[in-house]
Amino acid sequence: NKLAKGGYEYYITFTDDYSRYGYVYLMRRKSEAFDKFKQFKAEAELQLGKHIKALRSDRGGEYLLGEFKEYLTQQGIVSQLSAPGTPQQNGVAERRNRTLLDMVRSMMSHATLPISFWGYALEAAAYILNLVPSKSVPKTPQEMWTGRKPSLNHIHIWGCPAYVLNDKATKLEPRSEMCYFIGYPKGTRGGMFYHPKEQKVLISTHARYLEDD
Repeated sequence: NKLAKGGYEYYITFTDDYSRYGYVYLMRRKSEAFDKFKQFKAEAELQLGKHIKALRSDRGGEYLLGEFKEYLTQQGIVSQLSAPGTPQQNGVAERRNRTLLDMVRSMMSHATLPISFWGYALEAAAYILNLVPSKSVPKTPQEMWTGRKPSLNHIHIWGCPAYVLNDKATKLEPRSEMCYFIGYPKGTRGGMFYHPKEQKVLISTHARYLEDD
């Protein structure tokens, strides 16, 4: 597998069965699954004021680790493992992962960014899936999860070029710099942009997206 920027090779998703709201976490090693679940649990339960009752998963080794199983028991979370060779028993997660991969392939094929940016594409795809209607639920996953209707006004074509305002430019330097849009920062407004000249990622609320080029 081609490593994503940051040295990530794997990812794990958690999808709420009721709302279809999903989380995705990039991982350098599969053994990080336990820590990612604890991170997801803390955030989800704090936001909703409810406790996770069950975790449905395949029989991947990361879910069978002793400390993971022991933690679920301590927290009163029922572990539901799909039977060997029956991925349909975990259909919600299987469909979510398939949709995410299809989206990432499409996004990468239409962008000029290196394949190592697949991690950013994956996070952006997961973000968008939470905002758009699903056949499985009567409202968008975000509305089911948070009670708030999502806006799509800030959604842009992934990988498109964009001129990003350079706040630190001197009088002789250009006021904006050419970057590529790579996602939606968590917990703050604006977009994430890759600056190819400086090979770094920026977050900015001031950008002009060149989506028609």
